[in-house]
Amino acid sequence: KGQITHNQYGAQFSNLSDYRAKEDYQEITDATSRLLSIPVRNFQWKGSDLRTDGFIAHELAEIVPEAVIGEKDALLQDGNPAYQCIDQAKLIPLLVKTIQELEARITALEGA
Repeated sequence: KGQITHNQYGAQFSNLSDYRAKEDYQEITDATSRLLSIPVRNFQWKGSDLRTDGFIAHELAEIVPEAVIGEKDALLQDGNPAYQCIDQAKLIPLLVKTIQELEARITALEGA
């Protein structure tokens, strides 16, 4: 239930976020420690000289499972790997909450 829109300058991918499609709202807690526990790696892509910073899907799945698509070590019917993928946009709420938690700590320290 998302949208893909585009014009001559680019494309926009939008996920459903309307309150009418949601229930049982719960505050995110302990975002900072969760975020700090995510392993961030620098790696080389196999068969390439290209290095990049990022995540390893099965490691991220332990902390933010909703950001990972697929199962570790899964295979397709033909025996080839069914690679895991990451939806990095799923990390944004955790990042925003971490900023909010850190800002609250800074404000408390400055007021002390």
